[in-house]
Amino acid sequence: MKPCPACAQQNPDEARFCLQCGNSIVQGATPSESQELADEERLWEMFIGPSRSIQFSWKEGWSWRPATVYYLQKFRRFQMPSGPRFALTWHWPAALFDPFLWFLYRKMYMFALVYAIGPILSALLTGDMSVGIVWRIFAGASANYIYFWHIKDSLNRIRAKAGGDQRELEQLINEEGGVQPYVIWLGVALHLLMLGVIIAAIEQGPPPELERSEMEEGVSGFREF
Repeated sequence: MKPCPACAQQNPDEARFCLQCGNSIVQGATPSESQELADEERLWEMFIGPSRSIQFSWKEGWSWRPATVYYLQKFRRFQMPSGPRFALTWHWPAALFDPFLWFLYRKMYMFALVYAIGPILSALLTGDMSVGIVWRIFAGASANYIYFWHIKDSLNRIRAKAGGDQRELEQLINEEGGVQPYVIWLGVALHLLMLGVIIAAIEQGPPPELERSEMEEGVSGFREF
């Protein structure tokens, strides 16, 4: 085990970045290795895009910073010399808002489809509407790791497609990476629609058939008593 010089967190000997704060703990890196890491990180920053977000850390509190600051710090916790390894992190937007909207926002269409259909099917099969909470917890715990692999696989595919053409490489990254801003307005519209449905249901009250059935059950129970 070796300590992080920034936060004193104990890390495995093979770790390149601190599992707690994401700070680099590699010692004695050659200039070529440092340049290679810097070039690779620049491609990841391009893929994540220039969007900004509200971020929280115990050390700095709340802040409005580029999303790259947040994601690169989380991604470093997954990187080991032996290969990527899962580490538990938490992603509040993926958990608090509809997970499928966040995956759609970050252009992970397959996972967006899974989280759009999965909670509904689970609720229909189990008859328990609270099963959606389980999906949200799983999304919050796995979103950073899923996004890490999405970027890693996408960059490998883009490199193979672009060959050695740097201009085409950057163009493909800009096309496949970044976010879809329209999803924010889609989310606002869906939540307003959901709120309207809930308010309408409260104002209308239970259906007449249900009220009559409840009254009959109450009378029957009174007679038996």
